[in-house]
Amino acid sequence: MFITPLLINNKDVAAHGDATFDRLNPITGEVSTRSAAASVDDARAAAAAAAAAFPLWSAMAPGARRSVLNKAADLLAARTPDFIAAMRAETGASDVWAGFNCHLGANMLREAAAMTTQINGEVIPSDKPGSFAMGLRQPAGVVLGIAPWNAPVILGVRAVAMPLACGNTVVLKGSELCPKTHRLIGEVLCEAGLPAGAINVVLNAPADAGAVVNALIAHSAVRRVNFTGSTRVGRLIAEESARHLKPCLLELGGKAPLVVLDDADIDEAVKAAAFGAFMNQGQICMSTERIIVDRSIADDFVTRLAAKAATLKAGLPGAAGCVLGSMIGQEAVNRVQALVQDALSKGATLAVGGTAEGTIMQATVVDHVTPSMRLYGEESFGPVAAVVRCSGVDEAVSLANDTEYGLSAAVFSRDLTRALDVARRIESGICHINGPTVHDEAQMPFGGVKASGYGRFGGKAAIAEFTELRWITMQTEPPHYPI
Repeated sequence: MFITPLLINNKDVAAHGDATFDRLNPITGEVSTRSAAASVDDARAAAAAAAAAFPLWSAMAPGARRSVLNKAADLLAARTPDFIAAMRAETGASDVWAGFNCHLGANMLREAAAMTTQINGEVIPSDKPGSFAMGLRQPAGVVLGIAPWNAPVILGVRAVAMPLACGNTVVLKGSELCPKTHRLIGEVLCEAGLPAGAINVVLNAPADAGAVVNALIAHSAVRRVNFTGSTRVGRLIAEESARHLKPCLLELGGKAPLVVLDDADIDEAVKAAAFGAFMNQGQICMSTERIIVDRSIADDFVTRLAAKAATLKAGLPGAAGCVLGSMIGQEAVNRVQALVQDALSKGATLAVGGTAEGTIMQATVVDHVTPSMRLYGEESFGPVAAVVRCSGVDEAVSLANDTEYGLSAAVFSRDLTRALDVARRIESGICHINGPTVHDEAQMPFGGVKASGYGRFGGKAAIAEFTELRWITMQTEPPHYPI
């Protein structure tokens, strides 16, 4: 069992009244982590620590910030076994997924390190005689990052890396479902040399989440908010941020379509669909939720996809031959199975899978899904691929856009010009041609449209999210005044 205190001002801190909460292993039901349960006062103390650290960190030269972030990347990579152990115990993740989280998390820190010298301004021509005008980007202040459990290292690092690179200090509000994993991110950054208070990790019991988050958003030192998670909670974050006039960056739910046109390489489309639908048990915001296949090749595609899915065995993390692990909890399994049963009751067919033992659910392919079924429109966030058949490009695009979400998408075709036209017509922040819907790189502008949120993480695009753009002038000769 992991014992996990809060991290405030580079110190282990017990919550007010020594309050704790337990995170249970989703597979065994045993206590995996006993974590400090922050109160509103604890949250405010974390924000105050970040505010006190801001003058020092924001004034550091970009090379110094780069050095700390690069060291943190090396330390994170070196502590991969610790992160794998925490993710196994808290989320039931496979070792492959946990290891990939560490690999990409380290890359995100290195990319953020490279951005410290890319925070550029500009000289803007002025019509006023003798006025030298500039647009300058400066650190905003304290940034609140709220990260989820499903890709906890990737998304926890993403919540803090670019804000730190831009000279801000941060409070990471960790997930109740993986407190130890998120706490490890703070430990790595502190060990790398961040000044005391530059990163703080707040953990809370599930029942206290709303009060803790609202207190952090309301704190006068917090100037930016970023949140990755469900659309339902994202709306609450946006409403609270708007109440305090604080910009927020939201990366929310998805219902990613993978469009397979009639001239697609079916084998390649199957590989991408299987990876996109079943990696991490489909518990990724970019997961392939709907596969829109031209009727002329649909039978062949479904046969091959079912055969591929049957080889992707789910089991205990680390077990021989198991490439998929556990879902986050029994409630999640029950919800996904209810979606599948609803579809089957309305005429869909089960090509493979559908079974579960506890929180271990096997890869599932449901064919002949139609708009009348819940599986068509609701985000499953589970190892289920819904196959929707279409006739021609226009119907494929219409079906792809027939969703409230708009995060990721993919198109498969041997005709790249044709595929590019389809990609441009799909309403999503991200679209991949002849590649899976699940694809992330630290330097790319990552984010969605519609109910998938707004704003962009990643590389230069994130600089605008985590800095203030200021207009500053210098008068180089006495100006003329009309009065």
